[in-house]
Amino acid sequence: SGEPDLLRQMVTTMAEALMAAEADGLCGADYRQRSAERVNSRNGYRSREWDTRAGTVELAIPKLRSGSYFPEWLLERRRRAEQALVSVVATSYLLGVSTRRVDKLVEQMGIKGISKSQVSEMSKILDVQVTAFRNRALDAGPYAFVWVDALTQKVREGGRIVNVHVLVATGVNIDGHREILGVEVTSAEDGAGWVAFLRGLVARGLTGVQLVISDAHHGLVEAIGSTLPGAAWQRCRTHYLRNLLTKVPKTAQPWVATMVRTIFDQPDPDQVVAQHARVVDCLEAKHPAAATHLDEAKGDLLAFTGFPRGLWRQIWSNNPQERLNKEIRRRTDVVGIFPDRTAIIRLVGAVLMEQTDEWTEARRYMGLDLLAKARLRMISGETPNQNIDQQQLTA
Repeated sequence: SGEPDLLRQMVTTMAEALMAAEADGLCGADYRQRSAERVNSRNGYRSREWDTRAGTVELAIPKLRSGSYFPEWLLERRRRAEQALVSVVATSYLLGVSTRRVDKLVEQMGIKGISKSQVSEMSKILDVQVTAFRNRALDAGPYAFVWVDALTQKVREGGRIVNVHVLVATGVNIDGHREILGVEVTSAEDGAGWVAFLRGLVARGLTGVQLVISDAHHGLVEAIGSTLPGAAWQRCRTHYLRNLLTKVPKTAQPWVATMVRTIFDQPDPDQVVAQHARVVDCLEAKHPAAATHLDEAKGDLLAFTGFPRGLWRQIWSNNPQERLNKEIRRRTDVVGIFPDRTAIIRLVGAVLMEQTDEWTEARRYMGLDLLAKARLRMISGETPNQNIDQQQLTA
């Protein structure tokens, strides 16, 4: 209902689950379980507010009939306790196949003796929340600009270790904030996988897409054309530059990279095209293969020039997407090889949920005036005048 804060809810749920596990350990038996080993029992709860980066959450702390219980990690400095909890939320559940490994993680919070049943239950809780995040309606559109990319992960399947692909889509919503639109795991980064992924986004409400930024994977480009009719395609500058630099000697790569970047620093479309031609001519003398490569990619690289100048930096600068990929890899590299695909979705989904919440609280990625110009461009079919009256844009 409405727009629930999934990260805050997740932090609350997992903190209470960990406190319940610690209280059960002090009682000698699980909650409401009859056991000869029981030495104490529960006696209701007391409320306690806890300030985290996700916001202030209200925790229900278990009370005991004999003695008292209070989690020591709640008394520690906020930053240390929160980092430990986020670490548990984002990584421990895929490691639930090994209780020993989970124990090592939650020891950061002073909790010991997590049982296999408790780990399994926590995994189910996180799965439900990640599933809700992945299947939510995309009702904050139109999403004029969308970035899509794929990351490779290793997983055990059929007694073998195989590579699978994590497909991720990011968009800019009507408020100018970035938002994770979807995540999926496929066996191969082929056209069929991309078509199914993009169709799923459209079915959930992805509309108003004017430009998609991605690498030049053939299946992906075709999938964009078939599922998002009317949307232009911009080749990812970062991916392209990596491909181009393979055409020149290593000693010349810094110089070539600097030359190519000057193309995107020009003030208007005519100068962008002119600078592209100058760079091609400059490369022709020493590196003809690179010059041919750059010349053939002209249309793919310069698609951004059809949009207002103020949007250029956000459109062709793929650093935000690259930073997101680095954060995902930083969290997944700890695992190495995943036990199954569900574990990949669990961890990557938790990371992306957290990232979306951070973007929502951060300043806008694109200004509302620039998005209005982009919408006007879509309606008129032309690039609007940069000095157009704001009242006319609003109308």
